[in-house]
Amino acid sequence: MAPGKLLQDKVALITGGGSGFGEGIARLFAVEGGKVVIADINEANGKKVASEIVSLGQSAEFVKTDITKEADWKKALDFAKSKFGTLDILVNNAGWTYTCKDSLKVTENEYDRVFDINVKSIFHSVNIIVPHFLAQGRGNIVNISSCITEYPTVGLMWYGATKAAVDMITRHLATEFSPKGIRSNAVLPSISETPLMKEFMGQAPTAENKASLASDVPLSRLCTPLDIAKAALYFASDYFNDYQTGILLRVDGGRYVSLF
Repeated sequence: MAPGKLLQDKVALITGGGSGFGEGIARLFAVEGGKVVIADINEANGKKVASEIVSLGQSAEFVKTDITKEADWKKALDFAKSKFGTLDILVNNAGWTYTCKDSLKVTENEYDRVFDINVKSIFHSVNIIVPHFLAQGRGNIVNISSCITEYPTVGLMWYGATKAAVDMITRHLATEFSPKGIRSNAVLPSISETPLMKEFMGQAPTAENKASLASDVPLSRLCTPLDIAKAALYFASDYFNDYQTGILLRVDGGRYVSLF
């Protein structure tokens, strides 16, 4: 029989929780009884989401975090422990991309930034959060990757490379640390209406070009933050999932099913 709340009293740290997929994950985790720590560099957005969650009688706190800095990861972990006593779930969601364009025109600064945010941040998270999980004998990591690793596209080469790294990090984490009680899985979203949609498309989203994208999807719509939140919940909940690790789960409405 299913429990009333799938994450009752579990403490989850969600990076980039102030908007997009991270906001969707934070809101759903809180609905399911989780105590949510929203770690975001955007203070206004993060505080707003946390406040709205609390106004519904659920548990959420905000900590301003630059995920590219090790010190901020230490601060975020200490914050979660001070507010809620521990940390059970880490969702590495925060990400960035440059605008889709000729790959020969990507600047070194853009290359450095996309790798710092999408990959080096997870390096810091592993070094700071995994020792905490090891000390308590359990932990759950959910990384947000991208369907771009399943279907390379034109104009986002280095972004795609960062997400391929996320996929491999996820699988290596599972191999190395699952025997010690730490599961690691990844959710791979297809294109969605998030703040980065314009960059992925290389143009402003319109009703027409969004409809064109949706026409390639067997389920006839684009991915939403709630879709990704449900996939993250599947991995985060012990009720649904305590025997999967190293899994890369596409959430694409069937868009890439014909490739497999």
